[in-house]
Amino acid sequence: MKRLFGGAGLIALGVAAALIYSAIFIVDETEQALVLQFGEAVDVVQEPGLNFKVPFIQSVSYFDRRVLDLDSPVQEIIAADQERLVVDTFARFRIIDPLVFFQSVGSIAGAQSRLSTVLNSATRRVLGEVPYITIVRDDRGNLMSRIRDQVNREANNFGMEIVDVRIRRADLPEANSQAIFQRMQTEREREATEIRAQGEEAAQRIRSRADREVTVIVADATREGEQIRGEGDAERTAIFAEAFGQDPEFFSFYRSMQAYEAGFSSGASLVISPDSDFFRYFGDQQGGSLSGTSDIAPQAAPAAQ
Repeated sequence: MKRLFGGAGLIALGVAAALIYSAIFIVDETEQALVLQFGEAVDVVQEPGLNFKVPFIQSVSYFDRRVLDLDSPVQEIIAADQERLVVDTFARFRIIDPLVFFQSVGSIAGAQSRLSTVLNSATRRVLGEVPYITIVRDDRGNLMSRIRDQVNREANNFGMEIVDVRIRRADLPEANSQAIFQRMQTEREREATEIRAQGEEAAQRIRSRADREVTVIVADATREGEQIRGEGDAERTAIFAEAFGQDPEFFSFYRSMQAYEAGFSSGASLVISPDSDFFRYFGDQQGGSLSGTSDIAPQAAPAAQ
């Protein structure tokens, strides 16, 4: 009998432990729980810690209380100025009322599906009211806040709160981008051609001005050179004239020596009569004519230049 009662006691202890174990549930800091009885919610637990439920009758569903991600599919919208844009948005949300969340969407996957539709509609509605340049450059922060507020009004009905909405990308469609790229390339090529033409015109203008300045400088230098040479020739003639006036015989002799040097050093053959005036200093140191005539003026002798 003792063995029988001892076995029954162990069984009762085991059953009691199982009942206690099934009646206890723990809610983590990152979670919130919903106690269900026959599929109906009977309690909401949002504080972390140890909690109790009716064993085998009640069950517990856990929901994440952290910020969750929502990635919306890429969509094409039409801005207020009729420009087409490819927009990629995403959002961050969290569950603030597990009971409403469970009754409306049931799960995270269901919530993401419902919110994605709402997010796409709000994005089309807000971005369709403004021109293209406002979306891509001027006021994107304000547009994202407006989208978040509109999505939040719908998300509150599902027991959720939208923390943030961001536009990841807002670009022109590929065909439009290629057309704009081609137009930009054509404009840049036109500008480059115009700049090169202006450069060539400036270069030609500079070359023409330089050529004109060179011509003027050369002409001035030539004129100055001719003037200096003329002055030198005049001075030389004056010196010769002065020297001739001081000693005509010596000057005649000197000019004859220059003529001999120029004539004999050229290597040319001279056919001249021996009694020519050209040889008058060969027979007479005074320059008398070999034919017995009087002296010949120095100007008759060829001068060496």
